[in-house]
Amino acid sequence: MQALTDDVPRLGNGLDPTPIVARLAATPGVQRLPSPKLTLFVKRDVLPPELCAALIARIDAVRRPSTIADANGDHAYRTSETGDLPADDPAVIDTERRIAMLTGLSGEYGEPIQGQRYAAGQEFKQHTDYFEPKGLDYHRYCALSGNRTWTVMLYLNTPEAGGATRFKVVDKMIQPEPGKMVAWSNRRTDGSTNAATLHQAMKVRAGVKYVITKWYRELPWRG
Repeated sequence: MQALTDDVPRLGNGLDPTPIVARLAATPGVQRLPSPKLTLFVKRDVLPPELCAALIARIDAVRRPSTIADANGDHAYRTSETGDLPADDPAVIDTERRIAMLTGLSGEYGEPIQGQRYAAGQEFKQHTDYFEPKGLDYHRYCALSGNRTWTVMLYLNTPEAGGATRFKVVDKMIQPEPGKMVAWSNRRTDGSTNAATLHQAMKVRAGVKYVITKWYRELPWRG
């Protein structure tokens, strides 16, 4: 596993997407969604198979039922399991470095990496990753570090059936593949939150799906 080094770029919190977009767009193998509604990138093989396997083991060791910030009365809204991965774990350190090298997003603005496990029949219905400014728990989750600016998600395996990520507004469906990254800005170009980031972790029909997610904030992460 590789440790974090001084050669990792630090291009800020992503609130100004310009340097992040430029870095991703210039990276071989990165595909940009051709839509003015949403700034979204996909790249295969960001994580090698052995690192994916190590992260899956870490998720299984800490997973618990997933929750949502603002309860909506739908108990089937998010049925996956979630686990916070320790920042000092060599597999997590290696993953953090790979994300930073690819995106340029500065680690000090990032939440700890979180893992998710979806068994057959589990899903996360349509949602956005940013916190609604008028939501009941907005100040609880955003008082210290501000709202979320970017999302970086990496698939760790391919389930037997189902489990795609669907961005309905832009009619984009992304299929899980081990090591594939999906990264998007949660803001419009004017800085406002972007409702076109509405997405769904579609129901796993057979097998199990594992992903990790890292979110970035407006201010340095303070928990």
